[in-house]
Amino acid sequence: MLLHIGRFSMKTVDRSTSVLKLLMIPKDNNITFTRTMAPDIENLKILAHYRMPFGKFKGRYLVDLPEAYLIWFRQKGYPEGKLGNLLKEMTEIKINGLEPLIRKIQKDFPLQ
Repeated sequence: MLLHIGRFSMKTVDRSTSVLKLLMIPKDNNITFTRTMAPDIENLKILAHYRMPFGKFKGRYLVDLPEAYLIWFRQKGYPEGKLGNLLKEMTEIKINGLEPLIRKIQKDFPLQ
């Protein structure tokens, strides 16, 4: 069984009892996750170089926004469209401490 969690693919997981207990899935249930979660480098480049277009933090890279500001958006509602999607992704990146990944992309793939 191939298990996908979030945006990332996990390695093949066998259907042993211990794995099923760990995931708290009854042994007779057949659970599948169909969303492909391989990160797309082009989308990560866009995310790394996208700047906040309005408000108090206008002009800042999304990765430089305070986590509290991103959480506020999550509670109040993200804007529609591309910006909202990028803010959702950045919220997850910040919550999981993955900012160094975005900063490395900024460094290794500068805007031209």
